[in-house]
Amino acid sequence: MDKGFFTKNRKQLEERLNNDSILLLFAGTAPYKSADELYQFIPNRNFYYLTGIDQSKIILLVSKIDGKISEKLFIERPDPIMEKWVGATITSEEAIELSGIDNIEYLDNFEGAIGSILSRNRIEKIYLDLERQEINTSMTEAQNFAKIINEKYPYIQIKNIYYDIAELRMIKSDEEIELIKKAIEVTNEGIMNMLDNIKLGMMEYEIEAYFDFTLKKNGITNRAFETIAARGKNATILHYSQNNCKAEDGDLILFDLGAQYRYYNADISRTFPINGKFTERQKQIYNIVLKAQKAVEEAARPGLPYKELNEIAKKVLAEGCKELGLINEDKEISKYYFHGVSHYLGADTHDVGIYNIDLKPGMVITNEPGLYIEEEEIGIRIEDDLLITENGCENLSKNIIKTVEEIEAAMNK
Repeated sequence: MDKGFFTKNRKQLEERLNNDSILLLFAGTAPYKSADELYQFIPNRNFYYLTGIDQSKIILLVSKIDGKISEKLFIERPDPIMEKWVGATITSEEAIELSGIDNIEYLDNFEGAIGSILSRNRIEKIYLDLERQEINTSMTEAQNFAKIINEKYPYIQIKNIYYDIAELRMIKSDEEIELIKKAIEVTNEGIMNMLDNIKLGMMEYEIEAYFDFTLKKNGITNRAFETIAARGKNATILHYSQNNCKAEDGDLILFDLGAQYRYYNADISRTFPINGKFTERQKQIYNIVLKAQKAVEEAARPGLPYKELNEIAKKVLAEGCKELGLINEDKEISKYYFHGVSHYLGADTHDVGIYNIDLKPGMVITNEPGLYIEEEEIGIRIEDDLLITENGCENLSKNIIKTVEEIEAAMNK
């Protein structure tokens, strides 16, 4: 991604800042996994969206004083000893080239720099990314910093910038769309690799391994999320991820998976018969899900309330289940379909954004209806990734096989 992308993102956000304020964003650090082992570091996506830098401990400082914008990055000071153990940290030159920010300082100057800004200027507001998924999750660096400011500078207002960044991230640029398309392309290759190698009696994780190999072969080290490879009854569990059961003759296997390419994600679901042939019952249920998916895709366009997508899916699924005798009334569909049909997709798989709004051009959303019939050990989900356009939508994953006929033909070459 060119640094101009990140410069543009910062400029859009800076226009939202009040005068006499500062913005601080933290790249984050990798938490400890066990003993002296760390989890893999993944940058805070909002920090990455504004800087293009994916190294830990870095801090972005933006000040808006007397109408003048100033940008600065704080990076780690080079440590020749640690470089022998874990490699070099980012240099000033590299940080400038990636971010387009030419004012670089070292982290050990951060507290002094903040103290100087707050003492020499009438700062009225500090913007921080205070995202919190649950009340009991651990405190982030930004939340800890807010606590310090509240204690030591109680006259300064803390403002959560998270929702402003999320609003910007909802509308994808051309560059972002191309990265998502690449992630989908590799995901498609991985799906076909699994189908080429699937055999009766294989363990779910054995089949999954062919997908992982495809990602590594393409230089991709991260999946968009933990792969779901769920045969039979396992597929009726929405977020099943153990992937440790044997796929038997007559089973369907549901895959929910995606590659992550340069921090942008694909999110695809497909359901296949292990032996290469759907039974008539499986085909009936599969085609109901496919019909619901097509209805959602046809309806998705600017101006449609986002939440209406799920109502469209529920209506088609309910009609199909009534025809099969599974339910008698539409409201009973919640027994077999109990999740939403869509979420935003981008730098996060469940990407940030507001859902109580109308669809807009540039949004990328998933389209993933399903039916989960535990008593028949049948779970089917079909998921594509849609780009909302000026006049409707574009299915970014349209090249991934999906119909009963396409699947059976591919599996029985």
